[in-house]
Amino acid sequence: MIKINLRHYYPHYTSDVFIEVPDDIAIELHAFENEDAAYRMRRSRNRAFYSLDREDGLEREKQFSTPSSEDGFFREHLACSLFSALQELPVAQARRIYAHYILGMSNLAIARVEGINEGNVRKSVSRGLHRLQEILGEFHD
Repeated sequence: MIKINLRHYYPHYTSDVFIEVPDDIAIELHAFENEDAAYRMRRSRNRAFYSLDREDGLEREKQFSTPSSEDGFFREHLACSLFSALQELPVAQARRIYAHYILGMSNLAIARVEGINEGNVRKSVSRGLHRLQEILGEFHD
């Protein structure tokens, strides 16, 4: 038997109320807490602080659906196209674009790592994106 605090599970409790529950119930409650925390983390990472869920299961279905093999092929093809286009850029531009968009580094962080001015990083990334647009436009035409 494990002691739990009902105030953690029921919002209308204003003071601590401890009860003993069987181990399997405590495990289920803990699993529910973990699932809820994971949902909140996914919502935060995707910046989706609102929901259009109508309780018809659509949101959950989209959130946990497995992509089809066609979707996987398309994503793989897109990734290969992007990385081959990145290889056509000058090394510094490719490195800065990769660091900014793939690794999620800020322009200031990239500038500090490379020991250069942030404006130079910003211009380099901008020019590199413009060149990538040209390369990928030619690639997909």
